[in-house]
Amino acid sequence: MHRPPAVRTVRHDISQKPFIVIWEVTRACGLVCKHCRADAQHEPHPDQLSTEEGKRLLDALSSYEKPLPLVVFTGGDPFERADIEELTEYGTAKGLNVSLSPSVTPKLTPERIRSLREAGGKAMSMSLDGATAATHDAFRGFSDTFEKTVEMAPVINEAGYRLQINSTLTRDNIGEAPALLKKVIEMGAKMWYVFFLVPTGRGAALNCLSPEEREDVLNWLVDISDRIAIKTTEAPQYRRVVLQRREAEEKGVPKYEGGELYDELTRQTTELLGEHPAKPRPPRSPMAVNSGSGFAFIDHVGDVYPNGFLPLHCGNVKETPFPEIYSESPVFKELRDPDNWHGKCSVCEYHNVCGGSRSTAFALTGDYRASDPTCVYIPPAWHPTPEEAAEEAAVAATLASNGRQAPALTLTVVDGSKGM
Repeated sequence: MHRPPAVRTVRHDISQKPFIVIWEVTRACGLVCKHCRADAQHEPHPDQLSTEEGKRLLDALSSYEKPLPLVVFTGGDPFERADIEELTEYGTAKGLNVSLSPSVTPKLTPERIRSLREAGGKAMSMSLDGATAATHDAFRGFSDTFEKTVEMAPVINEAGYRLQINSTLTRDNIGEAPALLKKVIEMGAKMWYVFFLVPTGRGAALNCLSPEEREDVLNWLVDISDRIAIKTTEAPQYRRVVLQRREAEEKGVPKYEGGELYDELTRQTTELLGEHPAKPRPPRSPMAVNSGSGFAFIDHVGDVYPNGFLPLHCGNVKETPFPEIYSESPVFKELRDPDNWHGKCSVCEYHNVCGGSRSTAFALTGDYRASDPTCVYIPPAWHPTPEEAAEEAAVAATLASNGRQAPALTLTVVDGSKGM
């Protein structure tokens, strides 16, 4: 029987056209989430893209040959914009597949959910960062957001969206991950989007998973991918792990033997959901896109970045058409050239499908082409100089000691117009 590829690659030339574009339509938001990459505000920024400027951006995104990039309206909270229905309808009419990622606030009403579906919205995501109200609400900065999130799930499903649940995993909530998985499945989500924390914005102060813990979690995610479709943010190593697991299976090599965290996650999952799902689903093959390589982020005032967690300013859509920024920015070009990166990522046999988290590499080293210090894999071709080995060992020791990652470089937006 034919098996789909373990990891999918974009069929078009991602040096000329992105696979997905995230547009932060506003930074206004009623929540104060601990791990937010942005400094969310209660009022819209006076220079945020206007309705007409937003439409011109959507014109630019729809100017590509088909297939057009996927477009996600995020924030802040996109529901803070009174014209979000108008923008959704306009983008849909242009042939764009528009999804929305609202915050769970009083503005997330059944009426608004349905009106945006009628305007053309295809998918909608909500965040759930704990299996209990105490954990999730502490993340979000307000009480009752857990209950409201669970309450809105059937409304979104009944309106006809594909529901996606986004979860940030840290040392503070990883013990609830199996119970959180169970809750996500019960909510009728089509996909679980798991985010590994990048030390940027408010998230710089949170407890990150250590590299070894991340590897355990990634392998656990592969294990449960026959229960729900899995996607990861800032954890491109998931694609490496998927490939390694497929290769091991085909060679008859024993299954991954993880650490204590892997064993505990596996035990809890079996206890809560059984050893195997009653109706296993074919695992969803992850897509090989990464910062600036098939992926782009446009903020509320039109500034373009390789992603929302990598503060390298590459242009502004008010001044330069987005397609030109994406294809010609020196930073974007360097991010699409892993052979000329630095450290072990440059020689890794998986760098074309993984590439490491460029955001984490930058946050920890100041070099967006550096190796991702949170990855435990050592490529066979990696033969570091004594200086390189000492530098990587120093960062690894910091990560292993307390799981926290140095925030010193994370809040400054760097001019990336000339690359590095």
